[in-house]
Amino acid sequence: MRVVDSHVHIYPPEVISDWEKIGEKEPYFNVLVRGKVHKWATVEDLIAQMDSDGISQSLIFGFAFSDLALCRLCNDYVISAVKRYPDRLKGLAVVPPLVRGAISEIERCRQNGLIGVGELFPEGQDFDLADARETWRLVGACHEMGMFLLVHTAEPVGHDYPGKGNVGPKEAAAFCLNHPEITVIFAHFGGGLWMYELMPEMKLALSNAYYDTAAAPFLYEPQIFKAIEASGLVHKFLYGSDYPILSLNRYKKLFEGIDIGNSVLKSIFSDNFEHVCQDDGLSMKR
Repeated sequence: MRVVDSHVHIYPPEVISDWEKIGEKEPYFNVLVRGKVHKWATVEDLIAQMDSDGISQSLIFGFAFSDLALCRLCNDYVISAVKRYPDRLKGLAVVPPLVRGAISEIERCRQNGLIGVGELFPEGQDFDLADARETWRLVGACHEMGMFLLVHTAEPVGHDYPGKGNVGPKEAAAFCLNHPEITVIFAHFGGGLWMYELMPEMKLALSNAYYDTAAAPFLYEPQIFKAIEASGLVHKFLYGSDYPILSLNRYKKLFEGIDIGNSVLKSIFSDNFEHVCQDDGLSMKR
């Protein structure tokens, strides 16, 4: 079965070597990288893991810093990685949406082959996902250039963890209502937003939303995938590992012992991401 991993972090060597110094000026980054589950990975590490796990392609991105210069450093690394491995990797740009120069950086990244923007951290980058006054320029630029968004979200209940943040279903739903024109992937199951698509008005409001499975082994019991199947929303879920924190093998264990059909797995592990790319005139296949 073809596997596309739609949530993969890689880090430039400069970030890995200088993380402590960077963390002094980037508090959200500092919290995340000091967490007990954090891991570093270069593009070489990723390709080796993909070969080992049999992953066809990965969607990669750097860390969404508050500082635009650091974002550019990450974007340059992702652009270079995609050019080195064009059949294996597609890339997203990271920007701080409210900082001067963010839109021109998105344009530069699109011209260099990146296909979307993310994973953005609303709390960590100090912007309000629910406030159209703070998101319209970002969305307008992405829409104009045929790019989609990937945004960090988290469940509003349950245990706390480094980087969880306070942006969940309510804020994500408001974003979709404000910007029905943009395709958006909400990371980490959208913090549970998908369940509200069983409300007819919310199904309409969230027609532009998709959800990835990043960090699922840390958050949910395997039965969540049976619930997704029963909800009729399988077509909206994309496999994302949150590599290097988690790898494909951890997700395979989630599916052991639950009755999930091959068609469901095929949708989540590859087909649905192809649909996201087709929505924006892009393609993951070579």
